[in-house]
Amino acid sequence: MLIIGCDFHPSGQQVFMVESASGEVLADRWIEHQGEEVKKFYASLPAGAVVGVEASGNMVWFERLLQSYGHELWIGDAVKIRKQDERKQKTDRRDAELIARLIQEGRFPRLQWVPSLGERDLRQLLLHRHKLVRLRAQIKCQLQHIAINQGVQRKHKLWTQKGREVLESLELEPWTQRRRDDLLRLMEDVGKQCWELDQAVLVAAEANVRARLLMSHPGVGPVISLAMVLTVGKVERFPNSRTLVSYLGLNPSEDSSGERRRQGAISKQGNSFMRYLLVQGAQTAARTDPAWKRQYKRLAMRKHRALAKVMIARKLAVRLYWMLRTNTPYPEVVRMQGSSSHPVVERPTSLSERPASQRRQ
Repeated sequence: MLIIGCDFHPSGQQVFMVESASGEVLADRWIEHQGEEVKKFYASLPAGAVVGVEASGNMVWFERLLQSYGHELWIGDAVKIRKQDERKQKTDRRDAELIARLIQEGRFPRLQWVPSLGERDLRQLLLHRHKLVRLRAQIKCQLQHIAINQGVQRKHKLWTQKGREVLESLELEPWTQRRRDDLLRLMEDVGKQCWELDQAVLVAAEANVRARLLMSHPGVGPVISLAMVLTVGKVERFPNSRTLVSYLGLNPSEDSSGERRRQGAISKQGNSFMRYLLVQGAQTAARTDPAWKRQYKRLAMRKHRALAKVMIARKLAVRLYWMLRTNTPYPEVVRMQGSSSHPVVERPTSLSERPASQRRQ
């Protein structure tokens, strides 16, 4: 069997090919992505070659190319791969050789789950919708600026029918008027596209069993539920909720040694888009869950509202994890294994959400 270590770049790739049985080096070269050189190289190999790469973007076309020639693509954790190189010298050739040797020795840190092409396409749907929603918000802010400069402050009422009429009736200078009219047209076009994407997300979420399960939780709609499913993938790859929280970057960073313990802001490792959605959903969930509402207000008063939002987002991620792990809808999730003192959902009893050792006497 042929083993190929590939250091992938947008413009080209460094390949290091060895025979798995003998360890003989068969290829050690740079291949440009322009032209037919890549296709000729992989087409000349017998089907069944294993190609190892570090996890990165811009590889969809390469994955399809390998599938068409019958080769197997292994995607590895870039951080873990780098840690296994003892030397500090880093070159494309050394990286490709390291990947090939790790596969040959059975030490390649292959990712446990890689989303399919269809799942990655749904991710593009969510990301595209997110970008357009942000664009619509920017357009509204610019229109608010124009209105306030003319002494009109309507806030959210500016987007009602009466507010729109007031905005269109403002007497403005020629270029300011041109800007207002262009922004109004842009807002209509972007709003129409956002509505179409919202419908597409709703259809995709309703068609996904796990997404429908998560939508039973207050504050979790089609966007958050679908994004959570597409981000988490196989929930079994997370042995507990702490690993998921760490995967999402919602756990605090820490630099402790000896008796000194120092914790900082959240690590922000992982998917920043998913963290953003969880924070947005947490604000709604905090208003509907009495226990979370108390905790949010308490931390917001002691520290800051931003910290309180992140705290609720972390709790929301843990709760969604257990819903997926146990295949249990929101009203039925009560107390989960591994969290004997803190119920995932507050029971309708007199039990406190805090351990007995922390209750006030």
